[in-house]
Amino acid sequence: MNTKKQIAVIGLGYVGLPLAIEFAKKYKVIGFDTNESRVEELKRIEDRTHEANLEDLEIVCNSEGNDAGLTLSSSLPDLAACNVYIVTVPTPIDHLKRPDLEPLLAASKMLGILLKADDIVIYESTVYPGCTEEDCVPVLEKISGLKYNVDFFCGYSPERINPGDKINTLTKIKKVTSGSTPTISKEIDQLYASIITAGTHLAPSIKVAEASKAIENAQRDVNISFVNELALIFDRMNIDTADVLAAAATKWNFLNYKPGLVGGHCIGVDPYYLVHKAEALGYKPEVILSGRRVNDNMGMFVANKVIKMLVAKDKMINGAKALILGFAFKENCPDTRNTRVIDIYKELKSFSMEVDVYDPWANSAEVKAEYNIDMIQDTQFKHYDLIILAVAHRQFLDVDYVNFKEKGAIIFDTKSFINRNLADARL
Repeated sequence: MNTKKQIAVIGLGYVGLPLAIEFAKKYKVIGFDTNESRVEELKRIEDRTHEANLEDLEIVCNSEGNDAGLTLSSSLPDLAACNVYIVTVPTPIDHLKRPDLEPLLAASKMLGILLKADDIVIYESTVYPGCTEEDCVPVLEKISGLKYNVDFFCGYSPERINPGDKINTLTKIKKVTSGSTPTISKEIDQLYASIITAGTHLAPSIKVAEASKAIENAQRDVNISFVNELALIFDRMNIDTADVLAAAATKWNFLNYKPGLVGGHCIGVDPYYLVHKAEALGYKPEVILSGRRVNDNMGMFVANKVIKMLVAKDKMINGAKALILGFAFKENCPDTRNTRVIDIYKELKSFSMEVDVYDPWANSAEVKAEYNIDMIQDTQFKHYDLIILAVAHRQFLDVDYVNFKEKGAIIFDTKSFINRNLADARL
């Protein structure tokens, strides 16, 4: 096996960039992304995801040592000297909620061109159990002409990045590792253990490591769907869900999940990968799918709830002005991938309402390109009939809700984030 590691991290997004920086403190690393503008942005020591420690990025990019440092590139030949390739590309779902492996397979095809004897390819992208060896390895073999576990080897180490979380960062979260042979498993585990201060867990197989990631997110999805369903029930009883949860949480073993919109690149997407594999094997997972249905309908519930509140106050719906505060999929984070705030927006627009969206974290150009929404930029908001606090960004604590209420606006707090006396209703 190779003793001197030269690492390539493929994909410099929320997962790949922090990983490349940490490895570059100890190894020679090529951070690769096909998006040239992304590479140029990082060379300027800028990061639109806000996940990177910019001081660390600058240090590793300017490292003069021969045994460590980060080189940023979008040129494939720059990867030729590497012997460990870590794939961190996205694994989304399509419009039918089926796994979209195109980015993963495209990365595998690209690496197949580069593979040499004894190279290791490690996948971090979230997939269904079996995907690495059943879908990716055949591509690597076909393009490279090399034989799996004879000429090259693979591993899987699921990413555990939590966007926006500055406490539980990469090195502080225990890392699951796996490899395609016992020897490679140990080599991969030792590689990650050299940067992960929280330690590693060596899974007995690649498939087990893949499955561990799949159930992490499915479990959270199901738990959140339970409290979302409770919120729907308690709404009919005129009971405040937050009050119920606060009371129940006094028991030591109560899991205090909160209701809300479930989007993003993990919880709102990854369970469909597990569903896909289960159905391919002839089993339809009832619990996972029912949880997905509940969570996917929460945006519609919020929209219809506020419409009824407007009607109850004799406000005209057609032409009513609404402001949605927040568009990212979670608080204090610019990530808008699979945001379910879009469901609220579309439903309000279907009633011919005028809807503004404001998010101080989200990238306006990306929101326009992906969702065709022109977000407002001025924090001096005009008059609105309806305010929906959709995301609990810390900046929204400073919004003058009293002024909105004095002008007759209805305020709905989906996150139970602001003082309850300021909100007409909350989820």
